Amino acid sequence: MKVINKNQFIITYFNLYGVKLVTQSTQEESLLNRYGKTLRTDRWWFEPLLVGIGLFLFIMYSTVSAAILGNYWSYEIGPYLSPFFEPLFYTDVIPKWVSPAIFILWAPLSFRMTCYYYRRAYYRSYFLSPPACAVREPANSYAGESTVPLIVQNIHRFAMYGALIFVPILWNGAIRSFYWEGEIGIGVGSLILTLNAFLLSGYTLGCHSFRHLVGGGLNSFTGSKYQVIRKKVWDMVSSLNAHHKKWAWSSLIIVGFSDLYVHMVAAEWIVDFNTWGSFF
Repeated sequence: MKVINKNQFIITYFNLYGVKLVTQSTQEESLLNRYGKTLRTDRWWFEPLLVGIGLFLFIMYSTVSAAILGNYWSYEIGPYLSPFFEPLFYTDVIPKWVSPAIFILWAPLSFRMTCYYYRRAYYRSYFLSPPACAVREPANSYAGESTVPLIVQNIHRFAMYGALIFVPILWNGAIRSFYWEGEIGIGVGSLILTLNAFLLSGYTLGCHSFRHLVGGGLNSFTGSKYQVIRKKVWDMVSSLNAHHKKWAWSSLIIVGFSDLYVHMVAAEWIVDFNTWGSFF
């Protein structure tokens, strides 16, 4: 029998006509040579590059706005409150330099970071695992999400419950934005905060884990009225889930823009057109 070099591995498969041996070097290839090997001729690198830039910009902005500046950059004006701070908690226990957003962002952050779509997005853009379909990745092996550190992704189903709590909270903030000093009205900020609540609702309720929650664990959807109702709810959630990527990006963009809009109005950088007049 031929001795195979230790730097090679043997892939064998059987067919009706005998045995075929295929050998491939695994250690002699450098990382640079392994990465990006593909027969694809399209611009497969464009999407992971664009996604990586988009996520980086949002992470940097939200960190500066909610965590670093926090109390030093006005996040509330008139009936408008930034969704990064909704609901607003005041406490004298923590020092002033600590942002009140820390009481809020743990839920949406853990939900998004472990989201099935976002996993795909940043695995490709940052970990290059893989960078695209049919494109070779640098890693020699893959252990799934069963070992440290990726095992933390399993908290997603629990993070979902925290995110669901904030759906009615954001809608409450959106409705409150139509009421100022005893008068019902409307402003550009009201429309933006309402759109934010709508898109975040679509993203959260279209979650894969929520889809399993409402329709999973059943052997039949027709056995009883209860099962029929769950089937109808499952169908509605499935329609949202089919466009989960679009909900994920649109809600991410609008929540950042909503925060920025409130900051700019509060700082008098821009004027909010509304039926109440000036908030100052």
